[in-house]
Amino acid sequence: MSQIVTDASGNKCTFKPGANLRGVQLDSNANLADANLTNADLEGANLEEANLKGADLRAANLKGANLAGADLTNADLEGANLEEANLTGANLKGADLEEANLAGANLAGADLTNADLD
Repeated sequence: MSQIVTDASGNKCTFKPGANLRGVQLDSNANLADANLTNADLEGANLEEANLKGADLRAANLKGANLAGADLTNADLEGANLEEANLTGANLKGADLEEANLAGANLAGADLTNADLD
């Protein structure tokens, strides 16, 4: 099933779960709320200040991605690869980070209130 999301300008973008989105550059404040990005390859993607509330990012590859200021409230990041990702100032309230790889990730100023890190 394809997923439809909009960028900050309201432009619609369609993709399939597991899609190769490596290095994608989204406008600041892109709306990806509740998007199914399971197994997506987002290595090096620019998702700065993106709305990823409730997004399904299980097993997604976010290595080196820029998620500075992104809203990941209640996002499912179980088993995601966040190695060397920039999560500076990101909102991770209630996010599921179980078995996520956070090696070298920058979490300065990130809000991890009620996040599952087990």
